[in-house]
Amino acid sequence: MTDTLQGAVFPRTVLVLGGARSGKSRYAESLALKSGLSRLYVATSPLIDAETRDRVALHKAQRGAGWRTVEEETDVAGVLECEAGPGRVILVDCLTLWLNNLFFRNLDVAAETGRLCHAVSHLKGPAIFVSNEIGLGLVPESKLSRDFRDAQGRINQAMAEVCQSAVFVAAGLPLTLKPSLQPDVTL
Repeated sequence: MTDTLQGAVFPRTVLVLGGARSGKSRYAESLALKSGLSRLYVATSPLIDAETRDRVALHKAQRGAGWRTVEEETDVAGVLECEAGPGRVILVDCLTLWLNNLFFRNLDVAAETGRLCHAVSHLKGPAIFVSNEIGLGLVPESKLSRDFRDAQGRINQAMAEVCQSAVFVAAGLPLTLKPSLQPDVTL
């Protein structure tokens, strides 16, 4: 299902992927702004130190007015179920920090991913999700890091499956992954 927003057709759900400092958050925010709807920002970052608090303050300042922020480190599905609706676009930034929070609290990542995907499949309004693509580099040295990388890859795959659109951002430039603009060709 798509929504008509300011005369344009937008996918109901969008997954925005990219590396660190790739421009993915800025791109996701621009999509939310273009919607013309009220905007809810779901922040998953825990405020663990001064650097993190400074980053969050900078992010809020760069977003500017017109955003309501909900800080939720683990129950993103619950926020979506309560807050999604027509007339509001939700931006969740980011699923990688959400995964970190699940790992840190020893929560069941597969179960929480399932909850999130179910919530996304039943949303009553548009939503945009930001996530890091961390599987493009070297194999991590530690088991914990490899487990995290693997879990992130599984979350990204699951979300790409349930979202109507997926975009990869590199150097600030979006590349549409889904829906494919290429014809389905069987060789």
